[in-house]
Amino acid sequence: MRKRARVIYNPSSGREALKKDMIDILGVFEQAGYETSAFATTPAPNSARDEAERVSREGFDLVVAAGGDGTINEVVNGIAGLKKRPKMAIIPAGTTNDYARALRIPREDPLAAAKVVLKDQTIKMDIGLAGEKYFVNIAGGGRLTELTYEVPSNLKTLFGYLAYIVKGAELLPRIRPFKVDLKYDGEEYDGEASMFFLALTNSVGGFEQIVPDASLNDGKFTMIIVKTSNLAEILYLLTLVLNGGKHINDPRIIYRKVRKVEAKPKGDSKIMINLDGEYGGDAPMTFVNLKQHIETYANLDDIPDAQVETETPEVLEAERKFLAGVQELPADEEPKK
Repeated sequence: MRKRARVIYNPSSGREALKKDMIDILGVFEQAGYETSAFATTPAPNSARDEAERVSREGFDLVVAAGGDGTINEVVNGIAGLKKRPKMAIIPAGTTNDYARALRIPREDPLAAAKVVLKDQTIKMDIGLAGEKYFVNIAGGGRLTELTYEVPSNLKTLFGYLAYIVKGAELLPRIRPFKVDLKYDGEEYDGEASMFFLALTNSVGGFEQIVPDASLNDGKFTMIIVKTSNLAEILYLLTLVLNGGKHINDPRIIYRKVRKVEAKPKGDSKIMINLDGEYGGDAPMTFVNLKQHIETYANLDDIPDAQVETETPEVLEAERKFLAGVQELPADEEPKK
């Protein structure tokens, strides 16, 4: 039986470049051995999510998310909760395209992005679970994390990344601290912060130095807590980010690799949670890393080795059992070196 693929695309992304290239894009996936069809998302809520879930339940082998990070998030939310999940492919056509940037998928040419599938290289990617929703790139709280959904969609289309820069400059003077209790892997931060976020990749808002040592599939978030809300100090931290990721050792930052985080507001603080650039509800909220949960086509040749854990969970479990068995052997039966 021939494999089937469904391209779920946002017709308004990328100044409608996807529609222009769609016939050629379908041809690429046909060349890769998939019987391929397309679905254009509608303004209805969760259009991409519902379609991704429907075709996954029908046994499709591949779901292609074509659009911005929001479309990718919806597609992941459609398949992540299923026991049997199809592979994913990404065709970026949004503003920042953080997920595609991390996977080294061409971001300016949808047809070139589709052709990544022809290399037949995949990676099992970590994703995050926040309450009952999934995310693939970031989750966060604080004033600056809100700018992604405060920029009107028409400005994103017209001005792209510049729209975020302008909005970010507008929000900086309005940053205020909030009181938060964050519990993470046996540690706790109970105090004031201007922002916290959990990253799954090295690309956050188009910057690749915010998380300079990110791994895509090690089962851990990179957590950053910004304790200061002083404008001058935040601008200084940004210069450290741009200067090779030197912010990670600054005392105004808490920088950790964590598997699970519980975030709870204190006092009268309200913390809105950003999930992949969209409003995802308010804290309290628990975030859990789902290790190597979704297999995704990627340009592995261009991804640094340090960002990819090559051992699969199955291999790691086999190694654990072997080492446990060795430790149980009597001393005179230990394997010879």
